[in-house]
Amino acid sequence: MKQNVMAIINLEEEERDIRSLTAFRPIATVPVAGRYRIIDFTLSNIVNAGIRQVGIFSKKSNRSLVDHISTGKPWDLNLKHSGLFLFDHTLLGYHNYDSKIFCNNMEFLKKSEADYVFICSSYMLCNLDLKQMIWAHCQSGNDITAVYKPTRRAYREFLNCDSLQIDSHGMVTGHSKNIGVDSSANISMEMFCMSKSLLIRLIYQAVRSGVQSSFSEFLMQNLCSYQTGGYCYNGYAACINSVAAYYQTNMELLQPQVRKELFSPDRPIYTKIKDTPPTDYREGSQVTDSLIADGCRLSGKVSGSVLSRFVFQAPDSTIQNCIILQGAVIQQGARLSHAIIEKNTVIHPGTVISGTPSFPVVIERKQEAALFQAV
Repeated sequence: MKQNVMAIINLEEEERDIRSLTAFRPIATVPVAGRYRIIDFTLSNIVNAGIRQVGIFSKKSNRSLVDHISTGKPWDLNLKHSGLFLFDHTLLGYHNYDSKIFCNNMEFLKKSEADYVFICSSYMLCNLDLKQMIWAHCQSGNDITAVYKPTRRAYREFLNCDSLQIDSHGMVTGHSKNIGVDSSANISMEMFCMSKSLLIRLIYQAVRSGVQSSFSEFLMQNLCSYQTGGYCYNGYAACINSVAAYYQTNMELLQPQVRKELFSPDRPIYTKIKDTPPTDYREGSQVTDSLIADGCRLSGKVSGSVLSRFVFQAPDSTIQNCIILQGAVIQQGARLSHAIIEKNTVIHPGTVISGTPSFPVVIERKQEAALFQAV
């Protein structure tokens, strides 16, 4: 497995509905569950399967990505041979689509000794037994294997994701966009396994045809041109492609059963380690049903919330059903409900910010929170 399969993580992801959280970072490095980043789950799935050659293709500013993954040491990818490769093409411009980026770096594929390629996006959170999935692909004799997640709540989950039509033999016969009309759907998790030679042919085909869309879209449109089998994943999964999905996913992680499924001891989720002190729960603090990362200083009430590292909360303040990112400061008398507070944001004394579960309020970085003072 280690020498036979390589992985490609394609960060050409739709950010239209999550731009308020990706102004300074790609989706891949948006914080989740307090101490993790979204890409941690994808990278962990890959290394837990024994894959040690990983290419990350990105077209967006990579400062936060490079800072987080660095040499890949937390995932045991800091190797002399193979390991982690980051391809940064931010200067190519928006209209140089990822198919061309792949083509420009074809040497990465051709020099690899791998026979198979696992290609995926970063914003699908799951704990997939990737080793089993690749084994199933090799045994099937199919050209492509596509991972899908069956759901009966497609009217509210995985909106704007692709869904797959699967026949009685487990083969993919078509695809469509989940627009929230149907209850049941087989959601594409944008994870595919195929031979390296087939991927190379598909990349050349996409470039020759001059596609003006992402390679993932091109691949979806051509699935039925090949013998494509479906691989059913029944564990917990979430697609963080919108602010609403991001908020909902973090709230779901407060449930012990969801955390048990996602953070399996058999397949650990790795992340960058930071040597930070434990959280300081000061006199008068009340914290219930929340995920609190290290380094926070809490003096008020916190319930049903997710707090990243180094959040400061002054006395007589309330945080309810919120996501507070690293270094945010909640000053005295502030009242927050159903809100997402960006990194290093200062919420001024007496400020009241209130959203709803379906429409959480996002306070972006450098935005003046005092503008949201309620009557």
